Amino acid sequence: MDYSHQTSLVPCGKDKYISKNELLLHLKTYNLYYEGQNLQLRHREEEDEFIVEGLLNISWGLRRPIRLQMQDDNERIRPPPSSSSWHSGCNLGAQGTILKPLTMPNIQITEVDAPAESDQTSSPTDSRGLKPLQEDTPQLMRTRSDVGVRRRGNVRTPSDQRRIRRHRFSINGHFYNHKTSVFTPAYGSITNVRINSTMTTPQVLKLLLNKFKIENSAEEFALYVVHTSGEKQKLKNTDYPLIARILQGPCEQVSKVFLMEKDQVEEVTYDVAQYIKFEMPVLKSFIQKLQEEEDREVKKLMRKYTVLRLMIRQRLEEIAETPETI
Repeated sequence: MDYSHQTSLVPCGKDKYISKNELLLHLKTYNLYYEGQNLQLRHREEEDEFIVEGLLNISWGLRRPIRLQMQDDNERIRPPPSSSSWHSGCNLGAQGTILKPLTMPNIQITEVDAPAESDQTSSPTDSRGLKPLQEDTPQLMRTRSDVGVRRRGNVRTPSDQRRIRRHRFSINGHFYNHKTSVFTPAYGSITNVRINSTMTTPQVLKLLLNKFKIENSAEEFALYVVHTSGEKQKLKNTDYPLIARILQGPCEQVSKVFLMEKDQVEEVTYDVAQYIKFEMPVLKSFIQKLQEEEDREVKKLMRKYTVLRLMIRQRLEEIAETPETI
């Protein structure tokens, strides 16, 4: 990558900018840290706009369960590639010869329960007209584009579940299941999304939720930069998470980007974070010293104003004793 000296500005938030040269220095450090890994970032210029793109690690920090969608949006079912699934509308015989073309309008598919496992010989085809892979006779792997399929309720066969898994990302191996569709991801577990430096915080949140087909609204969540010191900084809607990650540095042992609920987390400033990890006796000693200092300041102020009050009273008495001049 070319990290040559450049002087134009790059937005990193609302009314916040960083010079391109400084950002390139941070980017160079970031890529050196992840050398040889897929977390390295690339940059380009498009219509005089400097754009950085790549994967952003995000840690799960949820306290409440999330809901997974039952049905994928615009779900398309593709069969696994095999020598018997390249042509639609035909059956292949045992020797691989075409036996008889299928007539499209006359084909109807009905869903039946999956056969129970037993030692008996199973039916030649399953509920979708698919031949089990274990059998010697190849059969056409039919897709949904071959015929129209009428949906009957929410019942899914095992073959449907396997197909859906191929088109849905898992959260640490967790796929949708009607018994566990509402669950809480393990705290601190890491996922990632591919974004660029022009995407704001709400856009990144929507992309992440859509990746895992999560029904919850993006407005329920927020992104936080959490430091090992305990400092928590909420990314604003106008911030750019990828730029924020670059500026924080690449090491996730120092800081991480967390997905958390808005109403469950409060920001912790750097000054407050310094005291979070102290033991209770140490904190109590700090409080005692602060109270002693406060008492000293109160006594000092009381003495000051007591003297001032006496001076004012003395002056008033002098004025009262002075005879009036005609």
